[in-house]
Parts: sequence; C-alpha cells; structure tokens
Amino acid sequence: MFQKNNNRVFLKALTQETPYLRRFARSLVNNTAMADDLVQDTLERAINRMHLFDHDRKLRPWLFRILRNLNISEYRKMQNRDQHIEFDTVSETHSTSAQRPDSGLILHDISKALDELPYEHREVLVLVALEGLKYREVVDVLDIPIGTVMSRLSRAREKLRELLDYPEHKTLRRVK
Repeated sequence: MFQKNNNRVFLKALTQETPYLRRFARSLVNNTAMADDLVQDTLERAINRMHLFDHDRKLRPWLFRILRNLNISEYRKMQNRDQHIEFDTVSETHSTSAQRPDSGLILHDISKALDELPYEHREVLVLVALEGLKYREVVDVLDIPIGTVMSRLSRAREKLRELLDYPEHKTLRRVK
C-alpha cells in the first residue's frame, strides 16, 4: 500500500514538472514536435526508473539530466543518419516570421540569438536564467564542475549581449 501511494506522489510530481521539461526541451531543439517527443521519452524513462530517484534531492534537476542525456543520444543518432528537413517546418518558419507583430519582435530576436549560442552555453544559460536552477543544481544536471558552469554562463551572457547589440554594464569609477 505504501509503495502505491509513493508512486502516485511521484507521478503527480512528474505532471507538475512537465511544463518545465517542455520549455527546456524547446530551448535545446528548434522543432516543437521533436521537443515534445523528447519530453515524452523523458517522462517514460523517469517512470520506468522511478526506483532510482533519490527522494532527498529535487526532481527537476534529475528530469533535466534525463532529458539532456536523451537529447545528446538523439543528436548522435541524427549525425549518423542522413539529415532531412520537413516541408511543414520550412514553410511554417518562413510564413510566420513575416507576420510577427511588433510586440513579438523582441522575443523573436532573443530566441534567434539563443539559437546562435553554442549548445553548451545555451543549455547553461537556459537552466540558470530561464529555469531558475542554482549553480549546484546545474552541476548535477550537466555533470560538470561549478567553475565550468560559471564560465559558460558568463560567456553565454556576453555573447547574447553582443548578438542583441545590448550595451555592456558600465562600471562606475571612483573619482577623487
């Protein structure tokens, strides 16, 4: 009986984390259908391996790590296959970009700039800035040293400022 109750709690927690998984997946892959497939695979793997989850830790970083590892595996598979572009994706991106209202231009520019960041920088920036994970949680998700997280984040922010033509923070000088 106790095990069934724990499973229900775990499944409910998974349901609550799904929007965050979806957002993280869409930041890693530019295709909505591929992102949704990635989230579904992540949830399936989490359910099948719920006995491996350490309940003393937070669920979201564990799920993000599963999602990231699945994405890397899928990326490697795609590199070994011939790549193709779906016709619907091409026509959709060309038709909607010309019809964007002014209010969506800033969001569009940020999204485009994020896509131009190196993958390693983009994933750290998204995890910290968008998902609100602490550096230690990002270390758990990406399995890299905290110094690497901080340097990738710094480089990502700098490159994003450059891509968006955003002025750097000026430091104040002390005048005597």
